[in-house]
Amino acid sequence: MSRIRQRFAELAREGRRALVPYITAGDPHPGQTVSLMHALVEAGADLIELGVPFSDPMADGPVIQAACERALAHGTSLQDVLEMVRDFRQRDPETPVVLMGYQNPIEVVGAREFARRANQCQVDGVLTVDLPFEQAEETLEIYRQHSLDTIFLIAPTTSPSRIEKICENSSGLIYYVSLRGVTGAGHLDIVEVEKKVNEIRQYTSLPVGVGFGVQDAESARDIAMIADAVIVGSALIRLIEYSATDYEAIKKNLSALLAGMREAMDVCTRGQEPARAQP
Repeated sequence: MSRIRQRFAELAREGRRALVPYITAGDPHPGQTVSLMHALVEAGADLIELGVPFSDPMADGPVIQAACERALAHGTSLQDVLEMVRDFRQRDPETPVVLMGYQNPIEVVGAREFARRANQCQVDGVLTVDLPFEQAEETLEIYRQHSLDTIFLIAPTTSPSRIEKICENSSGLIYYVSLRGVTGAGHLDIVEVEKKVNEIRQYTSLPVGVGFGVQDAESARDIAMIADAVIVGSALIRLIEYSATDYEAIKKNLSALLAGMREAMDVCTRGQEPARAQP
């Protein structure tokens, strides 16, 4: 059983929702990434989404774009990111890690070689923003051969027929983008998010995570009431940018925000139906 599947099974037994923080590998400095990953787990993270820095992150707003620029200024490469996961595994063999990024860095090394290295470093899943499932058949087969879950984005404008196809080609979890536009933009419309999550669930038994609009404990609580996973990124990256090179302050602030989300999520879901495990 994959780490992602195992983690959602554990959460289902406990009646809890997954908290999934995103940070960009190499931001604020490559030497701090593994330490931040451990701090996130200690603060309540159930999975970690680790961004692979790229020079043109088209789905990301200015906050995460700036994080990519800071990471790239330190020379952070795809191989560096894989090595960070390998280092993380020395202390934490259980927390799932999903790499989120773009196709270009993968194409440089080739999908098969990337999958081989990712498997060796104990990466659990891959979310490639600019790889539509229509063009991913060969890549998906390679990832399956190397035990990598494949995660795709579903947007508010995604048609029912396309949702069905995305669900058929996904494993690990489904990632619903709760806002139109880029990361960090706008405000959540919980009623609309709930409608879309329920629509997605008609086509899959995989856990459904919601991201792109979670900013604080209140929004994390609201999403936890309707989804299986709460994904938070820009709010964490803002704290990293704010504290610049004060690494202890960064860890303290990230941990405080995440711990507040964890508490709000757990309080609101007590007595609810358990989160769904993977089949």
